[in-house]
Amino acid sequence: MTTHPDDVLRSVFVTGLKNVHGVEHQALALIDRQLDHLTHYAEVADMLHKHRVETQQQIVRVEEILDGLGESQSWLKDAALTVSGNLAAIAHVFAPDEILKNSFANFAFENFEAASYTSLIALAEAGSFTSAVPLLRTSLTEEQAMAAWLDSNTAALTLQYVARRAAGETASH
Repeated sequence: MTTHPDDVLRSVFVTGLKNVHGVEHQALALIDRQLDHLTHYAEVADMLHKHRVETQQQIVRVEEILDGLGESQSWLKDAALTVSGNLAAIAHVFAPDEILKNSFANFAFENFEAASYTSLIALAEAGSFTSAVPLLRTSLTEEQAMAAWLDSNTAALTLQYVARRAAGETASH
């Protein structure tokens, strides 16, 4: 079995935590911009409202882990990713199929977040950070559940969009 120096594990773990903290702030920005544009898609809005609460809890969990390590989040990374999230969401606003583009982007983003938590769990288990594992697993489960919901609803959402468009109704959001 390969061993890893504790200082390298800690450094990579802390960097990963700061990264995921920023990514969760990016997620909030993406969700907030999308919630402004879901007039005709109540089920999507409901799920995003639910996941927004989970995302806020995920941020708190990451901060708890960082605090336990005597570290703090990267304000610069948080701010940059928040701006990035806003810009990404705004980019879809003018697309006639905004709801579909956002849904696809959300699915990819949720899987990215899940992969980030999977990586952090591996680091925590390999290092001396096992107290972080339950918090990270909770966040991973939430991200996987959101990704699964998006995946299982893509076909229905696509057909709902097409039906609205075919009826001459506002379909994008």
